[in-house]
Amino acid sequence: MTEIKFLKDRIETWMSLKSEVEALDEVFAMAREEGDVSLESDIKSSHDSLRARFDKAVVLELLAGEADRSSAFLTIHAGSGGTEACDWASMLLRMYTRWAERRGFEYEIVDILESEGGIKSATVEIDGEFAYGYLRGESGVHRLVRISPFDANARRHTSFASVYILPVLDDTIEVEIRPEDLRIDTYRSGGAGGQKVNKTDSAVRLTHLPTGIVVTCQNERSQYKNKDVAMSVLRSRLYEHYRLEREKENARFASEKKEIAWGSQIRSYVFQPYTMVKDHRNKFFVGNVQAVMDGDIDAFIEAFLRWRWHGGTVSPTAEDDEEL
Repeated sequence: MTEIKFLKDRIETWMSLKSEVEALDEVFAMAREEGDVSLESDIKSSHDSLRARFDKAVVLELLAGEADRSSAFLTIHAGSGGTEACDWASMLLRMYTRWAERRGFEYEIVDILESEGGIKSATVEIDGEFAYGYLRGESGVHRLVRISPFDANARRHTSFASVYILPVLDDTIEVEIRPEDLRIDTYRSGGAGGQKVNKTDSAVRLTHLPTGIVVTCQNERSQYKNKDVAMSVLRSRLYEHYRLEREKENARFASEKKEIAWGSQIRSYVFQPYTMVKDHRNKFFVGNVQAVMDGDIDAFIEAFLRWRWHGGTVSPTAEDDEEL
């Protein structure tokens, strides 16, 4: 019934747009024939409204992947740069959680490893329809250029962090995990959380032996709850692992697994000596870096979806680095 409702809404959206465009075209033709310029502002307003709805509908049509309608696991790892990189990773975490709030999505921090000045890594579950489809293109290395707040000499620094996006799989997508392929370790949680968290072996580490994939979860007080969340993350990571193997998309695989350092970035965020955020894959950029850091990344998401639809390839160039 959920699938039927989704398909019905999708079809009705296009039927409604079609009928409204035809009606507006008739009004325009009549106004032009009669030379009635008083309708110009109304026609323009209706056109702009229809265009916005059309663009939104097109984006949903681009989200046609098997798991695109799923919620998402978002993982951030600080790269080279020490305290600078950890601070940059925490800035990205804030950016994505702000984006989720803008969308009306709920999110929960599944696992986080804090560090002086920021975080070393974090995994967040973002719950909402099409969360994975929207965020899928965010996977890769993100570069920050700014005057460092940690440098007494106020010099410009470059920092890196990686982002990986995985789908939260439901029962319609099967991923086999054999018990003999799994090693389960428990250990004591660290960080804030009270005596129960810090004094019991509630944290869980899962190791998938054939692939070497390791997943940890220590956010919950219960070991069983941590195990359930960790299994969900592991299923998602295995799905992505097997998908990449199956599709043999070598270019995309290489781009997602590059070293978290110079020359590997998919996007650069420049605070100094000017402000600009630029995606190196499709060359889309904006000048309002603060709005982007506050979660306004929909323009980048839509630009990526359209670029991917037209068969784009990931290709940061030397010219990009010189420009930035």
